[in-house]
Amino acid sequence: PLDIVYQDAFLAVINKQQGLTVHPANGVYTDTLVNALLFHIKDLSGINGDIRPGIVHRLDKDTSGLMLVAKNDLAHKSLAEQIATKTCKRIYYALVEGVVKPDCGVIEQPIGRSKTDRKKMAVVPDGKYAKTFYTVLQRYENFTLMRFQLATGRTHQIRVHAKFLGHPVVGDLTYGYKNQKFQLKGQLLHSKEISFAHPKTSEQMSFESELPDYFQKVLSVLKKI
Repeated sequence: PLDIVYQDAFLAVINKQQGLTVHPANGVYTDTLVNALLFHIKDLSGINGDIRPGIVHRLDKDTSGLMLVAKNDLAHKSLAEQIATKTCKRIYYALVEGVVKPDCGVIEQPIGRSKTDRKKMAVVPDGKYAKTFYTVLQRYENFTLMRFQLATGRTHQIRVHAKFLGHPVVGDLTYGYKNQKFQLKGQLLHSKEISFAHPKTSEQMSFESELPDYFQKVLSVLKKI
């Protein structure tokens, strides 16, 4: 099943659930978002080939929320260009470990493969330029609810930059703490808002997604502490 927030002849906006891999890779060939897209949506752009049809940008397996899917090559080129030129706005909410002191800021640190573990990304001197804006939404006793806005789209960018900040995302076993306070199936990172110009009409479009139940449940527990 797919949560299709919006679709027309050119694109679809999907609200991806946590635990769903976006496209086949690394031995995972079934039960991906692409498999579901091929079932639910008959027309998808072919720019990324048979493995990643329609995929303009991706979300990590355990990151939930809004993402764009292109139905034809015209839409794909337009949306990809908007992401590259930063005119497509992507806002994420995350719960991070510890109390973040500045109300807002920017993390501008290059990201590349970790020198010690090739399966991980890290802030490295010879990495690709990466920029993330952040704002504190709510401080709790030992946690902070954050709003992140991507200025670039590097692999695991928010998770790596949050770790660099000293406040990794809650539930992130790759970049965060091994001992987690909450019993979670993945990181509390949600693609909450996305806005872009329609590839055909240039109309400005905006979509927003509610935080998943498991995310809200953790916040409700923290409010009582």
